[in-house]
Amino acid sequence: MSGGSLGIRSGSYGSLDKQGQNGVLPIQAASATRTKAYSKMLKEKETLIHWICKFAGRKKVGMLLLCVISAAVFVWVVYFGEDQENDNSSKVNDNLALNNPLINVVQSIRIDNWTSLSVSVKETKVGVMHPPPPSYFLGYTLPPGHPCNTFTLPPPPADKKRTGPRPCPVCYLPVEEAVALMPKVPSFSTVIKILTYIFEENLNRETEFGGSDFGGYPTLKQRNDSYDIRESMNMHCGFVKGRKPGRGTGFDIDDSDLLEMEQCNGVVVASAIFGAFDIIQQPRNISEYSKQTVCFYMFVDEETEADLRGKYENKKIGVWRIVLVRDLPYTDGRRNGKIPKLLLHRLFPNARYSLWIDGKLELVADPYQILERFLWRKNATLAISRHYKRFDVFIEAEANKAAGKYDNASIDHQVEFYKREGLTPYSEAKHPITSDVPEGCVIIREHIPISNLFTCLWFNEVDRFTSRDQISFSTVRDKIAAKTNWTVNMFLDCERRNFVIQKYHKDVLALLAQRAPPVIYPPPRPVPAPPPPPYMANYSQRKVPPRRRRDRKSGSRHHRKVSKEIV
Repeated sequence: MSGGSLGIRSGSYGSLDKQGQNGVLPIQAASATRTKAYSKMLKEKETLIHWICKFAGRKKVGMLLLCVISAAVFVWVVYFGEDQENDNSSKVNDNLALNNPLINVVQSIRIDNWTSLSVSVKETKVGVMHPPPPSYFLGYTLPPGHPCNTFTLPPPPADKKRTGPRPCPVCYLPVEEAVALMPKVPSFSTVIKILTYIFEENLNRETEFGGSDFGGYPTLKQRNDSYDIRESMNMHCGFVKGRKPGRGTGFDIDDSDLLEMEQCNGVVVASAIFGAFDIIQQPRNISEYSKQTVCFYMFVDEETEADLRGKYENKKIGVWRIVLVRDLPYTDGRRNGKIPKLLLHRLFPNARYSLWIDGKLELVADPYQILERFLWRKNATLAISRHYKRFDVFIEAEANKAAGKYDNASIDHQVEFYKREGLTPYSEAKHPITSDVPEGCVIIREHIPISNLFTCLWFNEVDRFTSRDQISFSTVRDKIAAKTNWTVNMFLDCERRNFVIQKYHKDVLALLAQRAPPVIYPPPRPVPAPPPPPYMANYSQRKVPPRRRRDRKSGSRHHRKVSKEIV
């Protein structure tokens, strides 16, 4: 020990000769009375130190020894700091379980997201300050024996009269358990950590790749660069004409509504009706907790607002808050609907989760149950149902053309462009990807950079090509997956039909009403017959004699049989 401390002092504070003159080394005075063996060992140590100083230099030796000490301290801090952090984590977990009755319900479920996101600084025993590492939601597992662990879909009912898509059972947790399992920290965003958006005061409309005043006019090079996923990215994502979405950008919203939308920092359920195309459907089976904590927003244009005028007050119809949108950027109502559908993270900058449902759908399950089942339990950040019978983009494109969803030339141009980029028909070789075609009327997602990037890129394809988002979905998904390990949770269409019910558009309802058969009311009561005239009174009261039946002949068969028996 004495030799080790001697070496540290010599390297840090100067030569041994100067320290001896100043009386800094009392160990050497005491060593004169020790045995020769000890003196010889000490001399060898001093010789070694002088030899190191001779070839390395005293300053370098000092720095080397200082680095050794720092490394030892760092290892000690890391080892004991982790133990202390585990102790603190268990204490936080226990305190949450004791103070929150909702967590007591699911305390047997293992959750790996209790670490706080706050960048607090811990002080160790040696005075070294270390900020805690960033923490993310790592998922959870339901306890053994939980019914949802062994839940399987029953076979579809054998009903030959009813063909086509239908709902199937889904194993939801009770609302209280789902709320308790809501992650306390965000999920991990693969590769990208910072995502900012382009603002263009002076738009350059002369580009080779098209675009719009709302989405901008990015060049083909800018589009390709947007698929080069990096840690920090700046890209087109709608609202390019203003610094704040909804204010002078197209798709303009009143400041009072924008302020309310900024206050929503939890879960958002959003929908939209433009052109008075649908009838507002009120959600059912919503818990009181969700009614108090979930933001329900319905975006409408001026035509729809005029149709609803007088049917709501204080900007609300049921649980929906009605938001009037002015200056719609597109003439196509379906393309306008893609703005809130794909860019909710821009309209609600502080929200953590969102559930989008088309205006024709009726929500019949609690939002927390849906988020738990399709996001948190799967440790996913974006979930969408796959189409109930089409899995291939090429088949989907032909179906859109046959149904007249968009002009055929534009659909063909988009598909040919994707083919040149490498789009191939869907096959089992793409597993574990189960489909290339979504049923895009419902989108469940967490607002983190990687999922926000996906919906921005998806919107840019809709802005640039056709408004049929099913055609561009797989291209955006596969391009991101090629650069990261992120993908989309595509669940069964029958599971989607479990929590939303599809209604008819308003024009279809009007057409059905015209074709409906006439309503048959119950027949009126019969009118009593008037009394007969006086001269018919006696005639009407006269009895009609009954018709006389012809007598049987005495020589009937029955008579002959009886007489025979007597004989």
